[in-house]
Amino acid sequence: RHPFVPVSCAAMPEGLLESELFGHTKGAFSGAHMARRGLFLEASRGTIFLDEIGEMPEGMQAKLLRTLEQRQVRPVGSDREVGIDVRVLAATNRDLQAAVQQGTFREDLYYRLNVMPVRVPPLRDHAEDIAFLAETFLQRHVATNQLGTRRLTREALRRLEQYTWPGNVRQLENCCRWITVMASGREVHLGDLPPELGTGSARPAPPRLPPAIPQDRRQRPSARP
Repeated sequence: RHPFVPVSCAAMPEGLLESELFGHTKGAFSGAHMARRGLFLEASRGTIFLDEIGEMPEGMQAKLLRTLEQRQVRPVGSDREVGIDVRVLAATNRDLQAAVQQGTFREDLYYRLNVMPVRVPPLRDHAEDIAFLAETFLQRHVATNQLGTRRLTREALRRLEQYTWPGNVRQLENCCRWITVMASGREVHLGDLPPELGTGSARPAPPRLPPAIPQDRRQRPSARP
């Protein structure tokens, strides 16, 4: 019943990110023709999801830490603090402990965020889910493209389960997109899998175009009355 507000910390420069998160007053900077509530206030009584928190600029890390500690935000250009009531989720694909040791992520912010960590294991660590995921993605893209059915053979499925998937679930879904378009029949064999899976397969040659129609056999347009 309450808002869920996602924001990518890697998609915006530091100056814009501060305005997006905390809001700004009218005239706070060039182009600020009206005041704007920040995403923390938009998520009031709900949840704000800080995606790619490991990419947040160091200057913003200090401001975020202050916000989390005091439960208040200060809009850009304002001299007043505004209280917030919001739950914070943060996600990253980086090793934040290593980033702390390298000096690229604040140690105090790391421990402030690391209240209840949830580690999502890589796809290679739960290979038992690959068959279900592959079939789901395959049927979804077949339906989206209005193509005939595609079914993975046992050999193709075994190869999917043996692959290490460095790109995790996104790579598996892209593999299923490839299969949807490139497989020549209803059954998906080893040779229908993308080359990076180590099957030695390659994209099939593009279909040959029919020969050009000789000039004297082309149908001339009928004369209009």
